[in-house]
Amino acid sequence: MGVRTLAFDRARDVYDKPRAFALDHEIMRVFQDLGLAGGIAPHTAPFTASEYYGAAGQLIKRLGSVPPPYPLGWPPNMVFTQPPVEAALRKHAGEYPSVEIELGTELLDFRQASDHVTLRLRGEGGRERETSARYLVGCDGASSTVRQRAGIEFEDLDFDEPWLVVDLLVNERGLAKLPAVSIQYCEPARPCTYLIGPGAHRRWEIMLLPGEERTKMETEAEVWRLLSRWLNPAEATLWRVASYRFHALVARTWRDRRVFIAGDAAHQQPPFTGQGMCQGVRDVANLSWKLRLVLEGKADDGLLDSYAAERGQHVRQLTTTIKDIGRLICERDPQAAALRDRRLLDEAGGEIRTVPRQQLIPSLGRGFLSPLAHPANGSIFPQPRVKREGGVVLMDDVAGSGFRVVVREDFPLEQIQRMDLVQRPMRVLRMGTGKGCLTETEGVVAGWFGKYGCGAALVRPDHYVYGVARSAAELDRQLEAMTAALQGKKELT
Repeated sequence: MGVRTLAFDRARDVYDKPRAFALDHEIMRVFQDLGLAGGIAPHTAPFTASEYYGAAGQLIKRLGSVPPPYPLGWPPNMVFTQPPVEAALRKHAGEYPSVEIELGTELLDFRQASDHVTLRLRGEGGRERETSARYLVGCDGASSTVRQRAGIEFEDLDFDEPWLVVDLLVNERGLAKLPAVSIQYCEPARPCTYLIGPGAHRRWEIMLLPGEERTKMETEAEVWRLLSRWLNPAEATLWRVASYRFHALVARTWRDRRVFIAGDAAHQQPPFTGQGMCQGVRDVANLSWKLRLVLEGKADDGLLDSYAAERGQHVRQLTTTIKDIGRLICERDPQAAALRDRRLLDEAGGEIRTVPRQQLIPSLGRGFLSPLAHPANGSIFPQPRVKREGGVVLMDDVAGSGFRVVVREDFPLEQIQRMDLVQRPMRVLRMGTGKGCLTETEGVVAGWFGKYGCGAALVRPDHYVYGVARSAAELDRQLEAMTAALQGKKELT
């Protein structure tokens, strides 16, 4: 976006082992916005279905993907290899002339003034210095220095379980023995998870039992004892072993004047849907365009309050869903587990159907959204494949990621007078088959307009829907309301 940015990290090198494991189509769309999707895609693979097996070994639940055409243009759920993806992101950031990167640099403290933040930094040689910026965003992990120095506390959402996470590179003999889908073993004796990563990468998440000491359980002997049900040391190489306490925590506030927190600094959730890293990317995708508008004087500073309002509620909703899944998996009482299994089978009517994982992800429920209530508000606008001279491309490659008005071909735009009040230029995209229209190949947007009973959508730079309209007059009102909200003349919803 051209905003002058200093990015600094205490670590100099990209961590060479996997931590995050999954991403989804919304996050690939962000990478696409950066021009990085093509470079990252080779390090990804489709996320297999996740099958849940109960206390007696029977199938009780299945999560999976929607079939094509994919609503956002990418497979809805993917696994990935973190080190090369992180390296690509870091290299890309360093190629922007507006970005300065300082590795081996640690934040010691900061102080705030009315119009800037002053940071005290220490480099690798121990030299300390001060620098200042208009805003500070702390994406510095679960033990965030920024969060602690800002005095921001976590709200405990009541989930705390010890688990061992094991990543392996499995040889062909071992791969032939393993399940073809990801599995949640909801067994009271020891709940565990088996996940299929790209290539030969396989991950196990294994619950630690009372009395098991974490450092002992991380030893090779104990790890192979736990894995002996599936593999032996001749069939795989240990890549990473780490023990964690799976928490459900959300920051009570995400902003202190000119300081923000994002990612694990602002929230932590159990990993049962693979949404941890995705949540962090959503955070910064939400905040970045708002910072840009405020820094350019195109929006009131109050717009930045919508960051915490939107992301805080979204994280709480999704974390509640993840907790419910976690409690289902982690049930240690045999009688309660048997009742759980019977209940899930009864609810399924005897036939386990695949539930799309993306149904678990909520829309935005508050913040910078239209005051004209509509079920489409806060949802993600789809990204169809569209015809272009020479072939077919994803819509964002044509439309970009600024503010957009997307309309059906027959929608009357002649009356609209205010389209230049929000951002110049605001892209107007007509979907159809006529001259000047984007012609989609699979009817994704046409289906979306039909589902929501509208002919126009006002889309934010992060691809979330601000509001929709059935007529030119209604779209005019939506644009007027958006302009007032950006100028601080109207309270956010």
